[in-house]
Amino acid sequence: MEKSAIILCDSSSKIFGEDKGLVKLNGKPLLNHVLDAVKGLVEEIIVVTNSQTEIELYKKIASPKVEFVIDHAEPKNQLTNAVKGFEASHGKYTLLLPFDAPFVSRDVVSLLFELSIGKSATVPRYTSCEAEPLQAVYDTSKALEVTQIALTNNAVNMATVVDKMRGVRYISMLVFEQMDSEMKSFFRINSPLDLKKAATMLKPQKSKAKKM
Repeated sequence: MEKSAIILCDSSSKIFGEDKGLVKLNGKPLLNHVLDAVKGLVEEIIVVTNSQTEIELYKKIASPKVEFVIDHAEPKNQLTNAVKGFEASHGKYTLLLPFDAPFVSRDVVSLLFELSIGKSATVPRYTSCEAEPLQAVYDTSKALEVTQIALTNNAVNMATVVDKMRGVRYISMLVFEQMDSEMKSFFRINSPLDLKKAATMLKPQKSKAKKM
């Protein structure tokens, strides 16, 4: 198998009054927005959850082809979620995504996979030199090895892992801006305000009336 996708459900927020993955944007749960974004681009989709309860909830809205795994680590964090996903992945290359990024661009995903051949990871990077490790493609076996080592050193996020990896290809956000001018692909919903912003982003932009 060549391509897999891991979707991390590591930060369900109580401020929404329900599991964040089930919060609806334009009538569709956030998790489904991400699932639909990668459908057909990968051969395997793995959703990492925190409990069997979450799995039962997500199974009601996801395709039967989606695989679910539970992160049993204590304490749980972004990195323990990622390790669980890499352990379950069968693809040579694995896309890592958060479950609260409803506008993931299929063009961005395709480019990341295309540029990953022969690299340990292909990672978007802002002009500030800060990497975006949660919308990146990894050589699965190399990523699993480095993430497991990082856990033993008490790391908690993927940014630490990327820093430790050799053979990483960084792609400037300026490249992705050419494909996604509003950079919607990297927008995440972390609050009710973000949800309102996302709803606005879905509305078609009205063209300005020409002055007489």
